[in-house]
Amino acid sequence: MYPELIPGLPIQTFGAMIAAGILISWKVVEKIWKGRDLSTLVFILVIAGIAGGRIAHVVEYWSEDGFGDDFASVFAVWKGGLVFYGGLAAAVLAFAAWCVAKKPDVLALLDVLAVGVPLGHAFGRIGCFCYGCCWGRLSDSIFAVAFPSGSPVWCSQVRDGLIARTAAHSLPVLPTQLFESAFLFALFALLLWLYRRKRAFTAAAYLVGYGLWRFAIEFLRDDARPSALGLSSAQLFSIPLVVAGLVVLIWSIKEHGRRSSYN
Repeated sequence: MYPELIPGLPIQTFGAMIAAGILISWKVVEKIWKGRDLSTLVFILVIAGIAGGRIAHVVEYWSEDGFGDDFASVFAVWKGGLVFYGGLAAAVLAFAAWCVAKKPDVLALLDVLAVGVPLGHAFGRIGCFCYGCCWGRLSDSIFAVAFPSGSPVWCSQVRDGLIARTAAHSLPVLPTQLFESAFLFALFALLLWLYRRKRAFTAAAYLVGYGLWRFAIEFLRDDARPSALGLSSAQLFSIPLVVAGLVVLIWSIKEHGRRSSYN
């Protein structure tokens, strides 16, 4: 765990990873979009995503993170605390507003943007690991890791009475952050390959692929999250995400067939 990118300097690793992910995925998307400028749209989506992710985190963890006692910490995004699905929902709304105003080729934009999303998200999950949030269940497997005292995992285990306040580190837990990061890098590679071959269906593949993965990986998570009906909030969000992916797939197939008939 390395919460500070450079010890002694006020540069948080989480914020640095988020920034790196945004910049790299932005450049990748613009390159495969053949150099066409997407800077304004990407900027809008990034701002909406960060704002939505932060709002969702603050709402979910208002009491646990003590935002009521230190309201200024609500805005300390660089220190960690973004809910991906909150950011995704806000970015989708911003994208919809952009499409209403600009009337672009919506499906083509969705497909190219979908390639970059998992790449940026993968860097974000590395940031989560460095910060110590989004951890997995207790485990004695070879993949398990222990986080140092003061980390979110350590604090949670102290509150639950699993370890003493004098413990130098937490009990070993599964690094679900790294599991997800590895999956996201692999998903990015798959989507990039798919886009270069078909230039279609990548948005559908992303929505279905990530929705199914997130639903599954949540069973290994052990950090406190809102739940209902025996499922975490992320799992409940994953279900409509997969459904949306299937809808986009049907839309893509119909649109692909219609365009092919004109050629």
